[in-house]
Amino acid sequence: MPRVIRPSVALLAALLAACGNGGDALLGTLERDRVELVAEAQETILEIAVREGEAVKSGRLVVRLDPSTAAARLEQARANVTQAERRHAEDVAGARREQVAQARANLAGAAARAETEAREFERVEKLVAQQQLPANLLDRQRALRDSAAADERAARDRLEELVNGTRAEVIDQSAAALAAARAQAAELELALERLTVRAPRDGVVDALPYELGERPPRGAPVAVLLADGAPYARVFIPEARRADVGAGTPATVRFDGSDRAWRAEVRYVSSEAAFTPYYALNARERGRLAYLAEVVLTEPEAAGLPTGIPVEVTLGAGQAAP
Repeated sequence: MPRVIRPSVALLAALLAACGNGGDALLGTLERDRVELVAEAQETILEIAVREGEAVKSGRLVVRLDPSTAAARLEQARANVTQAERRHAEDVAGARREQVAQARANLAGAAARAETEAREFERVEKLVAQQQLPANLLDRQRALRDSAAADERAARDRLEELVNGTRAEVIDQSAAALAAARAQAAELELALERLTVRAPRDGVVDALPYELGERPPRGAPVAVLLADGAPYARVFIPEARRADVGAGTPATVRFDGSDRAWRAEVRYVSSEAAFTPYYALNARERGRLAYLAEVVLTEPEAAGLPTGIPVEVTLGAGQAAP
């Protein structure tokens, strides 16, 4: 999953000192959004398809990780889906005619046995009463009669279950199990797809931290892109000027090697000071506070400017010089 980060603040103390010298120009650097492409799993790098400094388009293959483990898990999940589908289909369809016929036959056999054991119990009971048989035979026959009656009741319940069909609660439960199995398979399909790391937007490859054959930990960046588009200057607004600056404030940007003043505007100003919070400072010390701001260059030609060069930003400027 790509992660957009802001560049680190380098030479912050020097920039704050420059902002507080009373001059109108704010010093900073020209930056672009950095996009980190991270490893979704701790797997071996099988392919690095780009080079550092290479321009890439959105969707371009950047790094490919070993998919073997993820593919095996996905196959297991798909097998679980097949099993859940068949179980749900069986619950919906209900019993087959052959099963019902067998249940009827089982009930008939159980009923015949129960009737036989009941008659035998009556015969043994009379003979015991006449003292022609010992009393323990009556207890044994009573147990056989009760067991046969229980088997008949079980066979009748089984037949009724097959004839009436599967309960709605059982069908709902198997449907839920099927949905869960499909969701797990979809999640593993996505995880397998993400092992093929692609550029989420147009940009330039800034860094490839790992080499072919290495196994980066999960969540570690395997590639860093500098996004295409207009760059922006990172500057720090002094506390005395913070109230007059907000999103949309016009500005001009100058840098060495170019005689023109580039049109720009403020797109972001931090709501918190860079250092000590204002409520911990007195009136004199508050003047040392500064607020991080991003001033984006609005001219189309600015898209080709290099990243990282020092710039001077003048806020509230009028028309930029051609």
